[in-house]
Amino acid sequence: MRAVEISRPGGPEVLVPCDRPMPVAGHGQVVIRIAYAGVNRPDALQRAGAYDPPKGASDLPGLECAGTIHAVGPGVTHLSVGDTVCALLPGGGYAEYAATAATHCLPVPDGLSLAQAACLPETYFTVWSNVFMRGRLSAGERFLVHGGSSGIGTTAIQLAHVLGARVFTTAGSEDKLAVCRDLGAELAINYREADFVAAVKAEGGADLIIDMVGGDYMQRNIDALADDGRLVQIAFLQGAKVSLNMVQMMTRRLTLTGSTLRPQSDAAKARIADQLRRHVWPLLTAGRVAPVMDREFALEDAASAHARMEAGDHIGKIVLKV
Repeated sequence: MRAVEISRPGGPEVLVPCDRPMPVAGHGQVVIRIAYAGVNRPDALQRAGAYDPPKGASDLPGLECAGTIHAVGPGVTHLSVGDTVCALLPGGGYAEYAATAATHCLPVPDGLSLAQAACLPETYFTVWSNVFMRGRLSAGERFLVHGGSSGIGTTAIQLAHVLGARVFTTAGSEDKLAVCRDLGAELAINYREADFVAAVKAEGGADLIIDMVGGDYMQRNIDALADDGRLVQIAFLQGAKVSLNMVQMMTRRLTLTGSTLRPQSDAAKARIADQLRRHVWPLLTAGRVAPVMDREFALEDAASAHARMEAGDHIGKIVLKV
């Protein structure tokens, strides 16, 4: 099969086309013939040598896809060859075929194309598990998500808004801020021109913050939290090692937590998939939320897709057409 591999750790140029053996469906697995694959920040981290795949996972990048079931492994009873699905992958999405747990597959929501469906799994699994399962966001609470124009940000804004939270966000340009407002952000802050801590505190502080920046944002996020607030860390684009004043955590009863999706067990990911199927897929089918798409690249042009993502000019998700 055609695929794109990481030839060595480095920049986008190390992504090169190759031929690989077809994957085989193990017990509880399916093999998907991929139509589109999503492009995500963890792919770039893996390409740079900073995010190794879990034991037993494909070394090819790519954590989500949409396509049709090509083969079904032993123990799989709810999916059949020819079914159209989108799926969370342990790796291997930059290819014509990929294997994954059958319990990590979800139907393509009515009205969505395969390109749109390929934008869903990694982003929606991440947002739902961190904002609603771990972060416990509820209606009426004040919610801050950084990077509001990213795939994670556009998803988090929409879900939080439609489920009744007050949504605040940051972005780096007026075009991006406008998109965030259209998606449901009540307060959209240009982090290049304004202090998000002061802006959020003027609204009473955030009950929940989702952050992927890290670095000096860590202390600033703590400062921006309301009493009893929660900070959920999902990445560290500006560094994971910081010096924090933890007195506030005790005196204001703050919760600092975080997670990464890929290393979690198949059972944990299946639980997230079940919640998405019950709580979020009806919203997608009804058109109340939808993936925001930036640009489509050919599989063989994955290097250009990574360059665009890392330049930071994109709004929403980037996909590869396989």
